[in-house]
Amino acid sequence: MNNKFYNWLLFVLLCLIWGSSFILMKWGLYDKAGQPVLSAYQVAALRMLTAGMIMLPFVFQTLKKVPRRLFGYILLSGWLGSFFPAFLFCIAETKIGGALAGSLNSLTPLFVVITGAVFFGILTSLQKILGVIAGLAGTSLLIYANVDRTPEYIAYTGFVVAATILYGINVNMVHSKLKGVSSVQIAAIAFTGLIPASLLVLFFTGYFDLPLAESAYTLSTLASSMLGIVGTALASIIFYVMVKRAGGLFASLVTYGIPFVAIGWGIYYGEKIMPLQVVALLVILLGVYLANRSVKQLPKDETVEPPVVD
Repeated sequence: MNNKFYNWLLFVLLCLIWGSSFILMKWGLYDKAGQPVLSAYQVAALRMLTAGMIMLPFVFQTLKKVPRRLFGYILLSGWLGSFFPAFLFCIAETKIGGALAGSLNSLTPLFVVITGAVFFGILTSLQKILGVIAGLAGTSLLIYANVDRTPEYIAYTGFVVAATILYGINVNMVHSKLKGVSSVQIAAIAFTGLIPASLLVLFFTGYFDLPLAESAYTLSTLASSMLGIVGTALASIIFYVMVKRAGGLFASLVTYGIPFVAIGWGIYYGEKIMPLQVVALLVILLGVYLANRSVKQLPKDETVEPPVVD
């Protein structure tokens, strides 16, 4: 198979997986009639639990290869880049649509720039600043474009923004503290390290006392598990393979594809998508482009932290 074709195949596959994560959250939260099934905490905990279980076979070899002095940073990466954002996204999707969540998720590269400058002392350029300003303006326009602009609705969009801020902090921390550790090694230790916390959340929220044999609970559990297995663990591995094959710059373009897949699912499920929302998304993506335009092509064997989503 042609290498370029294979790289684009991985790209499309990753966009579909990560772009579909937002609808999987909805399937975990609600049944076909729109009635609540699992809570946001249960869906997020199941996601992290199954991602950890999938990565468990890889962790034993990884523990031998990674210096122990880095374990603390890797475990912190799991909390900042996966655990807390998973809960923030699920809580947000109890009030907002998956299309909006997917669009706001594209803010992540902008917050990489912002948190890098604020918390890590990374110098930035005027072009990046203009990109951030454009992205934030697009975000304001995106929120304004939605029919429901009640304080509660706007507040729940804030959960998604908070998640992207954590993503930004995590990417900068990994870049500064874990340069010599591959994404797969980080995922193996970070995700398995979240298994105990995920089990505790499920226990204290009464998940194990639910009638899990009933179809509604079974389907919601399957959707939440698929979110962890495919949307978190497998997607991270695919991204790493794509970085190795095609380079970090090409792999980072997935940021542009994810929101359009999320919007496609939103249209399919009857979410109201206004033309102004699409314009706002394009403004955000323009900001992302400006903020990352000066980034040079990375060598194919250079370690790159995946832009973890949803």
